Amino acid sequence: MVQRRFLPLLTTYVHKIPLLVSILILSTCVSTNPLPHRHRELRGLWVATVNNGDWPSRRDLTSDQQKQELTAIFDRASAAGLNAIFLQVRPMADAFFPSPLEPWSQFLGDKPPDYDPLAFAIDEAHKRGLELHAWFNPFRGNPSTQLRAYPYGRFVWMDPGDPEVRQRAIDVITDVVRRYNVDGVHLDDYFYPYPENDADFPDEPTWQSYHGPLSREAWRRDNINRFVRDLYAAVKAVRPNVEVGISPFGIWRPRNPRRIRGLDAYAKIYADSKLWLQQGWVDYLAPQLYWPIEKREQSFPALLHWWSRQDRLGRGIVAGISINRPVNRAEIAQQIALVRDERQAVGFILFSAHTIMQNTDGVDDVLAKVCGQAEGGRQTLQR
Repeated sequence: MVQRRFLPLLTTYVHKIPLLVSILILSTCVSTNPLPHRHRELRGLWVATVNNGDWPSRRDLTSDQQKQELTAIFDRASAAGLNAIFLQVRPMADAFFPSPLEPWSQFLGDKPPDYDPLAFAIDEAHKRGLELHAWFNPFRGNPSTQLRAYPYGRFVWMDPGDPEVRQRAIDVITDVVRRYNVDGVHLDDYFYPYPENDADFPDEPTWQSYHGPLSREAWRRDNINRFVRDLYAAVKAVRPNVEVGISPFGIWRPRNPRRIRGLDAYAKIYADSKLWLQQGWVDYLAPQLYWPIEKREQSFPALLHWWSRQDRLGRGIVAGISINRPVNRAEIAQQIALVRDERQAVGFILFSAHTIMQNTDGVDDVLAKVCGQAEGGRQTLQR
């Protein structure tokens, strides 16, 4: 009798176990990350100035010609439904603005311009309803750089292990934030340089001056981590409403997620971008997801989703998309749709402006349709 009395009760709970397990599994698949703060979809365009990549097209242009080229880029971006420009203003320890700390950029020509390119860019962007984010490279130098720097690969690189190098980058950036009405501060994926010819970065002097417990690799990462942390605090101390964002290499580490293979940015260029996001040292993270949808080992949707799951503070993920590659142009509408379906994603940035200007493969027409130009570019994020 005792056995019969308890058997139905046991049977009832056994019957419910599969349902409970299913609920637990589903709960782990649903993100509990807080929603990002940004309410307007970010639809950005990178405008590269290093080596005259996007603008100005040549170093012998007059000031009027430079202005005409830049406003043409802004006009085309606006017509394509974009709403933000990421203008490279410090490509090689130089400046696209009058700076008390660094020389005029060689990419503007042999003589200083007779206008302020950054002030002009801000005014013209805002006239068109475009945000203007100032894009800086913190550690790439030039042959006349006075701070500690070394020739490495194709460029001269300043040493992130030198506190004066890190502080100079912060001083240059906060000077811009203080003097100009920029909407944001933006860094790309260059911190320590990408490895070239199997040669190690020649930072022996600063490494030898370090006497702490970290390995050389961990010390390099710590140099970058402290720079990112200190930059964020410094910008917010000057103007709290200015966005601070970074666009790292799209793979944090191989096998994250499991199917992913490729460069280990954590180990090779000492960029712990997941840490920056999870410590709240950025207002958004824009991983460069320059691969097509079906490329298994560098899958655009798999990486986008993985990065979104890392956004534990709700800072926001912005997808960096290359439209310079034919395969990406062919599926740009699909990639943007994937971004819009991702809970933590707040937009995308396209690389780069010269493809927009050429309307290669009709990409401008696709963007104008996808970006909701008929709605006046005011599309809000749907949650």
